[in-house]
Amino acid sequence: MDPHVLVVSSLTRTKASNSKEPCVSAEFSGFAPHSCRTQTFSRTRTNREISPRFKRDVSSEGFTPCFSSLEAADLKKLKQNTHETKFLDDDGSSFILSWVGDGTGVILVLSTYNIPIDWFFEQGSSHLYRSEDSGKTFSDISHVINNTYIRKEFGINVGPGHSQRVILTADTSGDGEKRGVIFTSGDSGISFQETTLPFHPGQVISYHPSNPDYLLVTSTDKTLWLSVDFGQNWRKVHANVHSFSWGAGITLFFSTSPKGTVDADRRGELFLKRTEDLGKTFTTVSKNIFSFGYIGSFLFTSVVEKPGKPRVIYVSSNQGDSFNQAQLPSATLEQFYSVLEADAEMIFMHVDEPGDTNFGTVYTSDDSGIVFSKSLERHLFSPEGKSDFTNITSLRGVYLTNVLEKDGRIRSVISYDRGGEWRLLNKPENVKCEASVKECKLHIHGEYSRIQDLAPLIPLSDPSATGLVIAHGSVGDSIKSARPDIYISDDGGYSWMRTLKGPHHYAILDSGGLIVAVEFNIDKAIKSIKFSTDEGQCWKSYDFTQQPVTFAGLASEPGTKTMNISVWGYRTEEDSKVTWVSVTIDFEELLTRDCEDKDYVLWLAHSSNEESSDNDGCVLGYKERFRRLKKLSVCRNGRDYIVSKEETPCPCTRHDYLCDYGYYRHENSSECIEQPAFENHTLELCLNGQEELLQTSGYRKVPGDKCEGGFTPQRKEKNINKQCGAFSQASESKPKIPVVHSLLFCKETTIVTALTITIMIVALSAAVFLIVRKYVFGGRILAYRFSALQQQDDDPCITGNLNNVVSNGRGFHDDSDEDLIG
Repeated sequence: MDPHVLVVSSLTRTKASNSKEPCVSAEFSGFAPHSCRTQTFSRTRTNREISPRFKRDVSSEGFTPCFSSLEAADLKKLKQNTHETKFLDDDGSSFILSWVGDGTGVILVLSTYNIPIDWFFEQGSSHLYRSEDSGKTFSDISHVINNTYIRKEFGINVGPGHSQRVILTADTSGDGEKRGVIFTSGDSGISFQETTLPFHPGQVISYHPSNPDYLLVTSTDKTLWLSVDFGQNWRKVHANVHSFSWGAGITLFFSTSPKGTVDADRRGELFLKRTEDLGKTFTTVSKNIFSFGYIGSFLFTSVVEKPGKPRVIYVSSNQGDSFNQAQLPSATLEQFYSVLEADAEMIFMHVDEPGDTNFGTVYTSDDSGIVFSKSLERHLFSPEGKSDFTNITSLRGVYLTNVLEKDGRIRSVISYDRGGEWRLLNKPENVKCEASVKECKLHIHGEYSRIQDLAPLIPLSDPSATGLVIAHGSVGDSIKSARPDIYISDDGGYSWMRTLKGPHHYAILDSGGLIVAVEFNIDKAIKSIKFSTDEGQCWKSYDFTQQPVTFAGLASEPGTKTMNISVWGYRTEEDSKVTWVSVTIDFEELLTRDCEDKDYVLWLAHSSNEESSDNDGCVLGYKERFRRLKKLSVCRNGRDYIVSKEETPCPCTRHDYLCDYGYYRHENSSECIEQPAFENHTLELCLNGQEELLQTSGYRKVPGDKCEGGFTPQRKEKNINKQCGAFSQASESKPKIPVVHSLLFCKETTIVTALTITIMIVALSAAVFLIVRKYVFGGRILAYRFSALQQQDDDPCITGNLNNVVSNGRGFHDDSDEDLIG
């Protein structure tokens, strides 16, 4: 095998790190580093040394990026708008940077140390800095927190949106005598109020997603605490809490142990409780759960129905009032589930394969979150618990990820229709493969490559920069372990162009009107930054300092509206003392002309350039025409820029539909065919506690599809007034109702007196049950999908657990496997 081919066949699965990086979403991929509100820069080399075999890529030889010279007038403007800050007498091992508020320009920076805590507890202090001009200047404001030492694990806890809320958690001894201390600010860090807590916080305090005065946290003794006045006063909510999550409104969910233990091997005994009045009253909505998650508008539970048996996932779309079993394949105790992406319309779920395979299958749900369709097989999930699954946010419906082939090679695939179909990426026109390569394609480095130190960043996109994608990649028949180059797509991943040689850190500014990049090389200090105003077709280089710095990272305001970029690094002085440096470059004076109508062009997204085609550009039932900046227009979009688009519905085709219950698609066919076991049988399904009679011609529309007319198959669900499924339990003050778990077979709850029950009726009932089980449902859960994969039956049992994963990132994870549901 080619020594440059990246493989994972020799690796085994390990637990994920307990520390969560601030710029990598634990639940969803695709969140770019520059859009994170908090970033950490470290001068302690924790990465593994790069092997010499990573340093040469044959396909890169002969490639020369396009560079144009920087005119003297532009060079003068940039120098006048470059601001360097030296953090003298501060040799912190890492700096934590947080943006406070949206568009405020306020930054807080906390320097921290990687040394024993006991050394600092009595006499140590942290340095806290504040900037009001997007990092051009900083003031040391350590005195506003009384020079108190702040732990790196808690960092800078910034509130949502425009709240201007900040929480700093001071070091706690945990000896039972000293209590936790927090510093709270409601004015973006101008002032702080010190509050002594009645407990020791065990994790970062969680904000309510829409009311930042409401705070939740668990203490070190697993007690859940609540504050409704931004941390001034706290009251105990519940003891023995394993995990918690905000639901809709002020609804709060948490799992708790009735036996006073939350050990991992006893988590199948947990209760899931709900409070809708901030902890005054409680309702038990499920028992025997292993874990749970509130994702989008869906509440997931992983239930242990019998001790030692596989766990089963249930879904509720009504805040836990009723549950339905998710139609997903079974899994052993060693397997897991992971939510890759979720919104109100669809969930992408990864289901692990048995053993240390490092791959699994991706399923997509319908809008109920119950019926899942198989989307992609052999989906790579690294031994470290990371996935390469990336939402390309610059174009609707586009997702990018990597698959693990049977020979151990990794290949990139892309979907343009929310997982309906996956294909290999097209080879860029300005690159050639080696002669021995049979299928020359572009392959993109994701999170797995970042962990392996092959690429410093995952693919980057943003909704305001229509169609723009920046990524590390290589060409060939699979991903290479050689140093990757930078590739850019301007049409959401349909076509690509190699634009820079070697790995870089990159960021999108001015809604895509400006791209910046800094070369990444751990063995070489840097002094220049590259920038492009034509989406990477050509670049200019600017030396932002005379004294090179060891590069630590790029920082820019969340989103892509800003025109400021900060380069963070450090220098080793003559006395061997380390000095941290931040250099902020403002490009606003370089691009002084505001863009006009003549600078924009109408662009049809997802177009295959097929003239006179009514369906050209149709994805999920409609076309989108965007007003986007011309590549040769050198102007400024500005902060007020809003993406402008026109939507046109398309006539429906079979591609706008999934195969319904009991139907499947043959390979290379769009027609849904009835499964033999379902022919001439009535189909019943259980939805929200009511049995429904399904009348279908085999198709159901893809969630979020907006097509009109055209192919319109009939589908009806008729309520037949029978109760079924799993119901939530009444509040603890009411009689307990046993939780009944079932999938599609629903049993009528007619009360029959004992005198009328005969042996014949019992036998007949048993026979009916077996017949329905065997012939109507085949005794199995069916995984329906709209990809061109072979249909298969799946076992009805599901093994897995749901960590507390929340789409707004406000959940608390107690396990080290934070990315995994089970």
